[in-house]
Amino acid sequence: MSALRLRAIRKNFGSTVAVDDVTLDVPDRKFLVLLGPSGCGKTTIMRLIAGLEKLTAGEIWIGDKCMNRELPRDRDVAMVFQSYALYPHMSVYENIEYPLRVRKMPFEQRRAAALDAARKVELEALLDRLPRELSGGQRQRVALARAIVRRPQVFLMDEPLSNLDARLRVKMRSELKHLHHMLGITTVYVTHDQSEALTLADQIAVMSHGRVMQLADPKTLYDRPANVFVAGFVGSLSMNFITGEFLDGSFRAAGINVPGIGIGTRKGVKLGIRPNHLGIVASRSEAHFSGELYSVEVTGEAAIATVRFGKELVSVIVARDYTGSIGQDVPLRITEDQVHFFDDETGERLSFT
Repeated sequence: MSALRLRAIRKNFGSTVAVDDVTLDVPDRKFLVLLGPSGCGKTTIMRLIAGLEKLTAGEIWIGDKCMNRELPRDRDVAMVFQSYALYPHMSVYENIEYPLRVRKMPFEQRRAAALDAARKVELEALLDRLPRELSGGQRQRVALARAIVRRPQVFLMDEPLSNLDARLRVKMRSELKHLHHMLGITTVYVTHDQSEALTLADQIAVMSHGRVMQLADPKTLYDRPANVFVAGFVGSLSMNFITGEFLDGSFRAAGINVPGIGIGTRKGVKLGIRPNHLGIVASRSEAHFSGELYSVEVTGEAAIATVRFGKELVSVIVARDYTGSIGQDVPLRITEDQVHFFDDETGERLSFT
């Protein structure tokens, strides 16, 4: 097994900068997730690691070896694709065994390795089936087994769960987590799904426009986002933002006053508050601000109330039996010790410690 190091890597497609001066360290046996919206450069980074794209600048190291001049077949990485990429005319067993046959491994060794990989992903009963006879989740497990069987230095996984339905994605997430624990192989995983990132990763690199906006463990990323982009992207519901100022020991904006949380006097401050740290209270006297109830969506264990505040919509987690009426006035209170502050111009986190 080996650590992975990216050193100031850059990739241009003509005048378009797809990856812009990215430096990352993935320690041996760790699971790194590249998280971001479409077009942010995360898949391009994976293709650069695999050697499927040529670097414009920078270095890629696996273990103690620079991979810049190595062909894809010589990098000892295994990729799992969104599309599964199985051979339709081969059985499950033949798909799993194929990478070892190409490497001319002796028959008994490759059979033992293929059966072991199939056991790890619970495919023993399906080895004689063709891909067309499998469900989406079963085909994804075949793709995983085919990658596992090689015992590579690095796994590269490009949105491998995005073609599955919601229930199966949750199941496969737990299987991937357990599989990584068993194998201990350095893994880079690409996704736009923040739930996948938070549940799977040891470290998450949040990306935008080819740059890493923040690299941190899931808890730090959620609790202390470095900027407005990360704060708004990470979380099953986006963080609410209100622009105002610090004045006389309070945060103030049009129609809102939160005493005791302002530091000095400063204009151009963006307050961020997650929906589970914003609550509907009984009266205006308890509230920091109020708005008009826009909608209520029951999600199962709870409900999401959307409230129109000025020109903005803010989300609030409420009890599933909440009975508010659309259009009514809703008093809202912020949990003062759970607020985040950002510079409204730069978007960067404001720190007061």
